Amino acid sequence: MPVPRSAAVYARISSDTEGTAAGVTRQLEDCRKLAASLGWPVGGEYVDNDISAFSGKRRPSYERMLADLADGIVDAVLVYHLDRLTRKPIELEQFLAAVDQARVADQVRFVQGDARLGSGDGLLMARVMGAVAANESASKSRRVRRKLEQVAAEGRPHGGNIRPFGYANDRITVVAEEADVIRSLVARFLAGESARSLATWLDESGVPTVSGKPWNTTTLKAILASARIAGLRQHRGVVVGPAVWDAIISKDHHRRVLAKYAEKKRSGRRTPQSYLLTGLLRCGKCGNKLFSSRRENSRRYVCMSGPDHGGCGRLTVVADPLERLIADAVLFRLDTTELADTLAGRNSADARTQELSQALQQAEEQMKDLASLFGQQEISRAEWIAARQPIEARREKAQSQLGALSHSSALTGLVGNGDQLRGSWAELNLSRQHAITAALVDYATVGPGQLGARSLDPDRVSITWRL
Repeated sequence: MPVPRSAAVYARISSDTEGTAAGVTRQLEDCRKLAASLGWPVGGEYVDNDISAFSGKRRPSYERMLADLADGIVDAVLVYHLDRLTRKPIELEQFLAAVDQARVADQVRFVQGDARLGSGDGLLMARVMGAVAANESASKSRRVRRKLEQVAAEGRPHGGNIRPFGYANDRITVVAEEADVIRSLVARFLAGESARSLATWLDESGVPTVSGKPWNTTTLKAILASARIAGLRQHRGVVVGPAVWDAIISKDHHRRVLAKYAEKKRSGRRTPQSYLLTGLLRCGKCGNKLFSSRRENSRRYVCMSGPDHGGCGRLTVVADPLERLIADAVLFRLDTTELADTLAGRNSADARTQELSQALQQAEEQMKDLASLFGQQEISRAEWIAARQPIEARREKAQSQLGALSHSSALTGLVGNGDQLRGSWAELNLSRQHAITAALVDYATVGPGQLGARSLDPDRVSITWRL
């Protein structure tokens, strides 16, 4: 049998919890010793560290080795054991086909386990070993899943490399300073502030993430929408019960956050970035919405014609004076007894919030009971799907209605303090200003102006108040 020109050494380990690559290093050392004893020159080492051969995840080095075999760059393979090469019978057959096509089946060696792929008995042994390895992986996977399910059912945390924001390394003890930050984030998010604005605020305030990376909206959403901060244990995307750690926010606030995100997803709306009154203005000529439009030296709101907008196209107003006028009206209204009386009389809305919150909680409990019945094989998959659909519909409806009611939370602590807020209005970010304005203003109608007028006539603007 000819000596290979260039042997490939392949090493893999499923889990490298310490990040030292010690497992694959030992495999490489043993494979080099085997190559030396055979007199085979090593042409390349292919290493997949911390990657399972059973999970189905891509193994870049393994794929590169197969490509190099096909191209004739390497003409032999050295592996510590067959289960380092693969733990899936179908993948073993693909490897056998690859070495057979490259005509190197006789040039595959293992440090442990004498499986000669070039002979019939060797192929049989390799397939038996592959089946055993697959069964071991499947059994281990079942044991791990069962353990995680038990841990979740008991409300205990599972391990991880990075602690959750708001909790210490034990994943149970609340970090007081971070918990205060989370409560502020939830309150401001429910008040209408955008996730992007909140992430900017966190960075500017010097609040670090647990990973040390800058804040972004994805990281922020993972915290705000997490069941963990409401003292709930979630497993595989489903709340399975109360957790052993303390809650940072109430369950009601948690449901309102989820409703807010669901509303944003359905509507596709984004908080305006450079225009205070986006979505709040109507044309006094045709009644169509006014749209923001930036020119070289000014910002404007315009009535746009055409199939995408449908307006008359005959009204334009400069943005800055209009925004100042409506902001002043909003701040004045915050101090009126009329608004205070209106809010004080909104008991029905408060009751409705409680009613929707209870409906949402009931739907979630029904979903959990249904999952338990399916898990105990008391109902079939078809029955589970049929029963789940109306419960999900009720849950989504309650979430949507909760989100619609939450707009008034932007005024919490502000009624009666309009004069004080006036001094700090300019310091608020745009999404916060918009949330306060939208909580009070249903829409404002802008009438036509005088040709050549240099300033905004207040009589052009008529506000229809929401509250």
